[in-house]
Amino acid sequence: MSLAEASDARKARLLALRKRKAGEGEVESAVDSVITHRTYDPETRTLKKHATDGDVEMDTVEKNVDGLAEQIIKEDEERRIQELDLNNIAPKRPNWDLKRDLEKKISRLERKTQEAIHTLIRQRLAAQKGQSDDLAGALQAQADRREVENASDSDED
Repeated sequence: MSLAEASDARKARLLALRKRKAGEGEVESAVDSVITHRTYDPETRTLKKHATDGDVEMDTVEKNVDGLAEQIIKEDEERRIQELDLNNIAPKRPNWDLKRDLEKKISRLERKTQEAIHTLIRQRLAAQKGQSDDLAGALQAQADRREVENASDSDED
């Protein structure tokens, strides 16, 4: 775009802006003739008069909930009386809370107990076969074999 073209485009925009401003001026004068306020009543074309508090009956939340609090309190008291039965208060099993609290500890102990039982069984089996790493278990296994041999020798006699 050349400088002449840019200048012509700018002149056209300025001319359009001037026309628009001139047109708005006429509209503004028409708008000024109509009063636009919150207190203006367009039907009577006068200002609204302020109403006193006694003349206007307003629907408020307080009126809607009037007496609701007392009703809720009465219903709550009736419900508490019904729920106060001793059968509803006492748990079905008196030790349910103890079982709940000790369940984690007991599960750990049960696992360790099972491991200990398995190791004892393995040691006894190994001792019976004479493959025990435990010196006492090996000596016991030899003593058991001697007793079995002596018993079988005495039975043969």
